[in-house]
Amino acid sequence: MTEAVRAVNLSKTYGTGTAQVKALDDVSLTLAHGTVAALLGPSGSGKSTLIKALGFVSPADTGEVFFEGRSVVKDGRALEDLARLRRRHLGFVFQKANLTSFLTARENVEIACEFGGKVDGRRRARELLQYLDVGGREASYPETLSGGEQQRVAIARALANEPSLILADEPTAALDSVRSRTVMELFRTVAHERGAAVLVVTHDHRALDVFDVLYEMEDGRLRPYEAAHVG
Repeated sequence: MTEAVRAVNLSKTYGTGTAQVKALDDVSLTLAHGTVAALLGPSGSGKSTLIKALGFVSPADTGEVFFEGRSVVKDGRALEDLARLRRRHLGFVFQKANLTSFLTARENVEIACEFGGKVDGRRRARELLQYLDVGGREASYPETLSGGEQQRVAIARALANEPSLILADEPTAALDSVRSRTVMELFRTVAHERGAAVLVVTHDHRALDVFDVLYEMEDGRLRPYEAAHVG
């Protein structure tokens, strides 16, 4: 499988002096197309900082990030238009669905299609909602959707631009175990059927068998998640 994103020797520090914290400590990671990976670790270990670096939201101080085989960030310097890359090639899902309250489920996805440069946004939005089993709710407003339905719509929105990379930060934290597993399985389906690379930050150990690869972070350092932990 070809690589979607590759990080090489990323380091990032917050604060100064005695308040200095090394959020990323020489982190290297490769995510391939068609792979769904979990990123575990305690709060404050650097997971969200890594997500932001991989998503071109807040580059690391040092190190390099390659996207689709080309270097796009080196030592905190953007070598390309990062906003354009995010709009065109990345999808984000967060703990809260953050749907626009005055737009229907279909309109939330449709506007993301437009921002991502996709034509016929209405048709694509309907197809994505159908694909994620919420097609019957396309005319519903977010406040009338369950938590699980809102996250499905958020995933559809993340798929609007046909992303090469999807980054999800604690997407099931507010869901019960059944809905949480369903969402995790959706990420696996998206990776395997649509060829995206998917990285999911999670504290939830109940659905780790869903993932192809498991990583954990501690004190800014990344390592494979030990198989003995699973189950």
